[in-house]
Amino acid sequence: MPVTQTPPPEPARDCPLCPRLAAFREQNAAKFPDFYNGPVPSFGSTEARLLIVGLAPGLKGANRTARPFTGDYAGDLLYPTLKKFGFSRGAYKASPDDGIELIDCRITNAVRCVPPQNKPVGAEVVACRPFFAAEIAAMPKLEVVLALGGLAHKAILATLGYKQSALKFVHAASYEVENGPRKVMLANSYHCSRYNTNTGRLTTGMFEDVFTIIRDHLDGRA
Repeated sequence: MPVTQTPPPEPARDCPLCPRLAAFREQNAAKFPDFYNGPVPSFGSTEARLLIVGLAPGLKGANRTARPFTGDYAGDLLYPTLKKFGFSRGAYKASPDDGIELIDCRITNAVRCVPPQNKPVGAEVVACRPFFAAEIAAMPKLEVVLALGGLAHKAILATLGYKQSALKFVHAASYEVENGPRKVMLANSYHCSRYNTNTGRLTTGMFEDVFTIIRDHLDGRA
């Protein structure tokens, strides 16, 4: 019989661990009562081989829809790219009920609650780290962790027990890292935010280059 994986623990809906984020959540609940306004759950199966890691939910994206990278520009680039490379099925319509299904892929954030100005502070990353560590530990088939942005890269290193200076964040770079008794590939990409694409720091082609590296690795071509 197949072994059923126990889902990793999620932060409480009214998680109090980060006072600044809890206060911001309360402000948003008053200002945007129709938004989710809570720690955003991960999306996708823990049986996946690919884990995509952002830093934190966007105010009017995942904080509104309760699904990572859903409802903001970053999702407009991420989800079609996932489909192109065989990591999802269905049509992305920027809504949690659009029917998108992930294939061999899971998406999470190092910090689960939206921060003011989209910038969590170090103490908030540390406070949320046990949930992120449990996320990784709950994925027995994990082979690739994709960091979207330098801060997500640093959060991954810290969670895996590496010094921040151990591996430099470079777009399209990949590293072999220890994950307990196993090794996984840490891949880097500039974050797929509107700022990065509008300034030309990240193009669709550059983003797809990273997924080509990941796809080749998972398919045994690397």
